[in-house]
Amino acid sequence: MDISNKTVLVVGTGKSGVAAAKLLLHHAKKVYIQDGNEALDVAAFRSKNPELTPVELILGDVSEDMLKSFDIAVLSPGVPLDIPLVEKMKALGMTIWGEIELAYVLGKGHVVAITGTNGKTTTTTLVGQIMARHFAHVAVVGNIGIPYTSVAEETTDDTVVVAEISSFQLETIDTFAPKAAAILNITPDHLNRHHTMANYIAAKESIVKNQTRDDLCVLNYNDEVLRAFGKTLEQKVVLFSSTETLDAGLYLQENEILWARNGKTEHIISVEELNILGAHNYENVMAAVALCDGMGVPMETIREGLRDFHAVEHRIEFVCKKNDIAFYNDSKGTNPDAAIKGICAMNRRTVLIGGGYDKESVYDEWIDSFDGKVKQLVLIGQTAKKIAVCADAHDFHDYVFADSLEEAIDIAYETAEPGEAVLLSPACASWGMFDNYEQRGDIFKAYVRNLKE
Repeated sequence: MDISNKTVLVVGTGKSGVAAAKLLLHHAKKVYIQDGNEALDVAAFRSKNPELTPVELILGDVSEDMLKSFDIAVLSPGVPLDIPLVEKMKALGMTIWGEIELAYVLGKGHVVAITGTNGKTTTTTLVGQIMARHFAHVAVVGNIGIPYTSVAEETTDDTVVVAEISSFQLETIDTFAPKAAAILNITPDHLNRHHTMANYIAAKESIVKNQTRDDLCVLNYNDEVLRAFGKTLEQKVVLFSSTETLDAGLYLQENEILWARNGKTEHIISVEELNILGAHNYENVMAAVALCDGMGVPMETIREGLRDFHAVEHRIEFVCKKNDIAFYNDSKGTNPDAAIKGICAMNRRTVLIGGGYDKESVYDEWIDSFDGKVKQLVLIGQTAKKIAVCADAHDFHDYVFADSLEEAIDIAYETAEPGEAVLLSPACASWGMFDNYEQRGDIFKAYVRNLKE
């Protein structure tokens, strides 16, 4: 799409909005950037982003008359589609894109896209590292922290873009069509934004809506929703399972990952050769294998990449030991399902730190997963009392409250005994107490490393 004669409004002045505005300056006729915060420090924003000097900044609401002057609106992922500003855009019939759609329209190359409630970052990182062993130019972007728009200008026809895509980002795609895509799993999350599971599922499944018969979709066989979804697709579908032996697809059998296809069963790798633990990570590996194979990466190159891969930061990340107490940072466990995987990965009695921003999640299955392994639950943040009520309902009463993460760590360190573990796996988002889960994890690691033995 030629946007050289278009006037574009970017909504949001965060990392995504800034990257989108910078890209648009090279392509659009005129660019504006809007922030609902009327008290935004304009001087600080301008100083931090000198490249955006030609971009006009709008603070507060945008009138309907002003909206009529824009051809396209580019929404940052954090902007809900049901706020009054966006509703006005819809009523005017404006073209509404997200950062992913904008980068896809203006960029080049082949896209490999990964979504799912959990495992996105690990799988995206792994796929990116394997692809880089085979292709000359690989860009790893998206929800992983690098805006797709920030690299779109550098892409060529030969570039492989490996993108972690969130449900928020998928709400605003239009023509986005990855050559290979994976939906790792779907469990309740972000219902404060999507309102219903049906809406959330639809957002996740839309990642493949523009694919052709020649494209690839990788799905989790163990997820009933995805298994049924796969039967409706015309493109090539590859399934993976950590619990079932498949007639066609990748599966885990004892300590081996196998691939049944074309009437044969191929040994891919032994899990003992991997540097990541847990069935959820073996599912991530299987998805990565299918995606990389689908993009033409030789299997031996894939195996080499798997053997060299280590866990990503903030995902069941070993920090250190203090007095023979092992500390693990699972700050990326931002929903109950992800936090369940953190608990399951522990092989010893554990003091668990949980709680944070309320995304309207329910915590019953998370509490049930403790299964005698959690010695004590230390609760922080907005959801602390809500989780405590749920714990009581499931006859788990070994919990205490803390006013800060640092206080929670002190309590956990005092409670844990040599040979046990302390795990930060909050089952909640970080907002309200921290800027993001990375900051929460970094503070945890820094404080733990300074604990006196």
